[in-house]
Amino acid sequence: MRLRATAVASLTALALPLLAAGATAAPATSAAADENPWLSQRVLNMAHSGGEDEAPTNTMYAFKRAVDLGADMIELDVQSTKDKKLVVLHNSTLDETTNATGKVVKLPWRQVKKADAGYWFVRGEGTTHDAKDAAYTLRGARDGERRIEGYSRADFRVPLLKEVLKAFPKVPINIEIKGTSDDDAASFFRTGRLLSTMLNKSGRTDVIVTSFDDAALVDFHARSPQIGLAPGRDALTAYFLGGTKPMEGTVALQVPVTFSGITVVSKEFVARAHADGYAVHVWFSGSAPDNAKTYAAMLNACADGLMPAKPTVFERILDRRGIERPGQPGTDPCG
Repeated sequence: MRLRATAVASLTALALPLLAAGATAAPATSAAADENPWLSQRVLNMAHSGGEDEAPTNTMYAFKRAVDLGADMIELDVQSTKDKKLVVLHNSTLDETTNATGKVVKLPWRQVKKADAGYWFVRGEGTTHDAKDAAYTLRGARDGERRIEGYSRADFRVPLLKEVLKAFPKVPINIEIKGTSDDDAASFFRTGRLLSTMLNKSGRTDVIVTSFDDAALVDFHARSPQIGLAPGRDALTAYFLGGTKPMEGTVALQVPVTFSGITVVSKEFVARAHADGYAVHVWFSGSAPDNAKTYAAMLNACADGLMPAKPTVFERILDRRGIERPGQPGTDPCG
């Protein structure tokens, strides 16, 4: 899936110069273990974009399906439109995942919402433009040309973040602030500030906010100190390579399985993170096979949560092994 390659490539590109020059980051204090509620929220099935191999990425259809099958948390991405609406979308354009085109930041919401977000979805593969027409079984659900029982037409468009928050008032949400490109810092700040305003008004604190752009997270934290953070690529790499603790407000380290051929998630890494007061959540996105074997390995490495593209597969593993879940007793995979 094309969406997955960018995350690992960006992290690797940053890690190599840091390794050569010595990792540095702004000084900060860690969250004490007894002050971080996310350390007790385990083991989390954090459906990545709602489970992008099983449903169209970042759609209400995907989120509803993931929660119905047992996911404990929703992971999603936010961009902002021309008229300052927060929309749930990974890319800065509509081109990859919908039947529309154009940069989101240059489009009003009334135009974005017309797009069919299930147009390029193939079950088991995710977003792809290379399949035969018959494989795109959800095309037309947005426009009513195809009816999917139990779901509405709106479940197949790009959703507003406020719609997701309203639909899932008791489901924790992991929100990644996106920008138009890695070098457009202003776009990260713009979206982060809109997000801060929305979350402050909502009163919700069962949220973790992250971004590849650390400066945008620092700015967000200044505006919404009640919301826990997962550090961006600079701070994350500095912690992994040099032990430099990330920014104030950090509650979780959200890391790839590997980068640049180096194993990130191990029992030793998780133990160090826990000792410093941080939960560990694992994302895949090209850093390792997004499959049952990798999920099992991450459980055995003591991770607190996984962000699977296949939440159904991960749910079966959790159930089969009787693994503990938030608010539910069970087996500690590292007990």
